[in-house]
Amino acid sequence: MSTGNKRIPVMEIFGPTVQGEGMVIGRKTMFVRTAGCDYSCSWCDSAFTWDGSAKEEIRMQTAQEIVAQLSAIGQQTFDHVTLSGGNPALLPQLGELIALLHEQGVQVALETQGSRWQDWFREIDELTLSPKPPSSGMKTDWAILDEIIAKLNERARSFSLKTVVFDEADLDYAASVHSRYPDVPFYLQAGNGNLLESEPGQLLPYLVERYEWLIGKVMNRTDLKRVHVLPQLHTWVWGNKKGV
Repeated sequence: MSTGNKRIPVMEIFGPTVQGEGMVIGRKTMFVRTAGCDYSCSWCDSAFTWDGSAKEEIRMQTAQEIVAQLSAIGQQTFDHVTLSGGNPALLPQLGELIALLHEQGVQVALETQGSRWQDWFREIDELTLSPKPPSSGMKTDWAILDEIIAKLNERARSFSLKTVVFDEADLDYAASVHSRYPDVPFYLQAGNGNLLESEPGQLLPYLVERYEWLIGKVMNRTDLKRVHVLPQLHTWVWGNKKGV
């Protein structure tokens, strides 16, 4: 059956804004956030995509409708779209959307935890695999992640690994990921453990402290040499606000 009639569960479309995470941090981009996830991370900052709290906001849209909405919102101001979630890798029908965006000269980025393979991964311009550390409460299926990375190494446009770090156990986990896949560009990101703070100005000192802590921990480790250490940039500017 053609995927042309398969609709995509969309939570929100917004932008342009800056990408706040991973290999394309700072990149001007539009966002398409899809619903549904196969994980339930304890510190998830977009739990509304899978916990049912915003189920009335889900819109089942075709790829053509999504492209039209992106154009209506972003006009002529963008050439980059980030697919976010939830976990967009649950959706085989996203291949059509990616193809339509490429036809219009728009690059596509995606972040997923590496728990599910889709053939359209190979068409993503900037793909981030973000396996979840112990603080998330989730368990990494290494066999699946091994398979995904092997396939991407065969033919992929550009991909990287990213791990969010909240504590020492997470940092040790990150080092094990980096050791397992030493040739894949690797990003560490300071975790935001204060998701209830509504005022960006109140949140920023905490985020700076967590970033400084992570930098200090990484610099002395011999098993974390070829790494990038990042803040969660958008939270520094807008805090925990949605749609930015």
